[in-house]
Amino acid sequence: MERVMSLASKHAVVIFSKSSCCMCHAIKSLFHDLGVNIVIYELDQEPKGRDIERALVQFVGPNTAIPSVFIGGTLIGSTDRIMSLHLDGDLIPFLRNAGAIWL
Repeated sequence: MERVMSLASKHAVVIFSKSSCCMCHAIKSLFHDLGVNIVIYELDQEPKGRDIERALVQFVGPNTAIPSVFIGGTLIGSTDRIMSLHLDGDLIPFLRNAGAIWL
């Protein structure tokens, strides 16, 4: 998990994803539509992707590990948490506070 936290803390928004995952695609599209500059680690294409995924599964559980979204170096969660924040109107302020958008 130390490597995951190190990668996640280097940018305002980091997503650990899989290129074939439809929920990952939905979250990446949402952030792109909001104008957020995100850093994406496609775990199925990363040399240490399996190790990173194992660490995420141990940290958050097997059903919510991918996608894993970090904002401001803090794990926010997966698709359900991000969509909930967005629908409640809390995602934009969260992104603004992290310096990820300027709206």
